[in-house]
Amino acid sequence: MEKITIGKLAQMAGVGVETVRFYQRKDLLRQPDARGSIRTYNEEDAQRIVFIKKAQELGFSLSEIKELLELNTKSRVTCAAVQKKTIDKISEIDQKIADLQKMRASLVKLSTVCDSRQDNYKQHKVQECFDLGLKCDP
Repeated sequence: MEKITIGKLAQMAGVGVETVRFYQRKDLLRQPDARGSIRTYNEEDAQRIVFIKKAQELGFSLSEIKELLELNTKSRVTCAAVQKKTIDKISEIDQKIADLQKMRASLVKLSTVCDSRQDNYKQHKVQECFDLGLKCDP
């Protein structure tokens, strides 16, 4: 397995060196092997960082990500605990999807108001289009 410096690791994972250090401080990433003053990482570390970043983009908090990562390493984790965590997260994701669909529908309505043939968009406040019970029709 190739030994990788922190700079190379950060580059491979598409993050900054400070992000790598931050993840180490939060116990999301292992402390690197040290030989003298040079600390080295491996490709698994880069994959782990990519997973962390993707999970963050999907709305997972760092503590949730840590819990997910620990499911692979903690021997006392039960299937029931895994199932509860996944069901809870699925419910949360379903709610976000519903909210995003409402937002999308509102933006579609707003885009019809802002059609290039008319200038009546000023009659509507943008926030009125985000499903607040107000009408946003042209």
